[in-house]
Amino acid sequence: MFDREKLEHLHQAREKWEQESLQRSLSALPERQEQFITTSSEPIQRLYTPLDVQALDYLADLGLPGEYPYTRGVHPTLHRSKLWTMRMFAGFGTAEETNARFKYLLSQGQTGLSIAYDLPTLMGYDSDAPEALGEFGKCGVAVSSLKDMEILLNGIPLDKVSTSMTINSPAAIIWAMYIAAAEKQGVRPDQLRGTLQNDILKEYIAQKEYIFPPEPSMRLVVDTIEFGTEQVPQWNTISISGYHIREAGSTAAQELAFTLADGMEYVRWGIQRGMPVDSFAPRLSFFFNAHNDFFEEIAKYRAARRIWAHEMRHTFGAHSPRSWLMRFHTQTAGVSLTAQQPENNIVRVALQGLAAVLGGTQSLHTNSMDEALALPSEHAVTVALRTQQIIAEESGVANTVDPLGGAYFVEAQTNRIEAQAYAYFHRIEELGGVLPAIDKGFFQSEISDAAYRYQREIDAGRRHIVGVNAYQDEKPAAIPILEMDPQGYQRQLDRLTQVRRERDPGRVGQALDRLRLACQGSENTMPHLVEAVHAYATLGEIINVMKGIFGIYQEPTWI
Repeated sequence: MFDREKLEHLHQAREKWEQESLQRSLSALPERQEQFITTSSEPIQRLYTPLDVQALDYLADLGLPGEYPYTRGVHPTLHRSKLWTMRMFAGFGTAEETNARFKYLLSQGQTGLSIAYDLPTLMGYDSDAPEALGEFGKCGVAVSSLKDMEILLNGIPLDKVSTSMTINSPAAIIWAMYIAAAEKQGVRPDQLRGTLQNDILKEYIAQKEYIFPPEPSMRLVVDTIEFGTEQVPQWNTISISGYHIREAGSTAAQELAFTLADGMEYVRWGIQRGMPVDSFAPRLSFFFNAHNDFFEEIAKYRAARRIWAHEMRHTFGAHSPRSWLMRFHTQTAGVSLTAQQPENNIVRVALQGLAAVLGGTQSLHTNSMDEALALPSEHAVTVALRTQQIIAEESGVANTVDPLGGAYFVEAQTNRIEAQAYAYFHRIEELGGVLPAIDKGFFQSEISDAAYRYQREIDAGRRHIVGVNAYQDEKPAAIPILEMDPQGYQRQLDRLTQVRRERDPGRVGQALDRLRLACQGSENTMPHLVEAVHAYATLGEIINVMKGIFGIYQEPTWI
């Protein structure tokens, strides 16, 4: 791409600049610190030129937007034709409260739903289980039966709104409830659009919200992929999530490498199930973090698309271009939010959201300023949504495709992250693959080391966090905090009692028996889950059937 003779002239010019202009400048005004680093603790050079990307082949490494290798985006026009889906993560308390929040956000310009579930639901417990005591509705909405899902989605046109659900181990069950609730609205499965956040591998790696051992958990994931491919063709059957890996403390390169390694493992399992790769790969989607380092994050997204396209085309033999392209959702970094001076979080989120858009995201959630203190208030979530709308309507960044493409710094960072990701792929392969690497604690150790290094840099003052270790202010935060309905828990318990009293116990028992047989064999469990939730079997009852067959996972202790 670059003329060798001109590169040599540039090399000489840079050396002269370093010896003369730079030295004069440094003598008069030394740099602020000895070394500059990214959020991932990677060194940043003073200057980037074509010398740092001299091996770049434009068509092979960048290509044109909407064409292989998709470095510059998965659509030829990207946001010039259609803005990203503005999908605010929401859920708290009862289904009634969350339904009201959904309707409010849609009325304010949100263009897709994203459902947060509370911890008992995430762990497969009904709201009245002893294990759920004290956790009702605190980090999301409580859903214990189809009745809760019906109320949660009441008045929302599911044939017109796409929905993302973050649910993990009980994903297949909660998705079955969503499908059943839609059917009760008169909406067919083939009309539904959305994404299922059921990436169980990242749970063992980072978030730890698992129930079953890895192998049966992977079987359930493949069940959803297979069922969705056949019955819910517009649905993204899995959202492969780097977000939680990054929230656990990983670097940008680790987030990318571990996420893509997980994605390729799901592809392998799908092929082993007997599905042609091109039948299911186009409906795989990804979920990334947007952290504080503006350029590193943009480079991460560009490297991700390039790697995925190459691996799907050349490693897995996918023939359809739709299988090569990576579509992803982005959420701004929850871990970057501070309880100190929470209004500063508005600025952090704006920069992170801008990086996601410039990086070519297909949908975006912007965190609210108060999330380090509580679940988002209506005021705070409105500001977060308006942040996206200002980026879309006023900044000009959606007016062209990949506006930072070709920037020497961005391209050098893209290449660096790509190389680091492939180095991790080789290490994972040497350990025997993703599941053996999980068993050996490889991912967990790498993330832990990165998180420790980052915190040490803050503690030593090498890394400044405004309001935390720089520009501190001891005044207490003066922003309104969300208050949930104090009667919500009792209302949830009463609803559960009513469901159990009014349902047909014979139908429930038969559905659970058929599910048990399916779990014992190799039959896809999804049809039986849909049948069970239609009978108003509760989440906890279904999970207990599966625990009886699959067992419960206990993480090894590494020394």
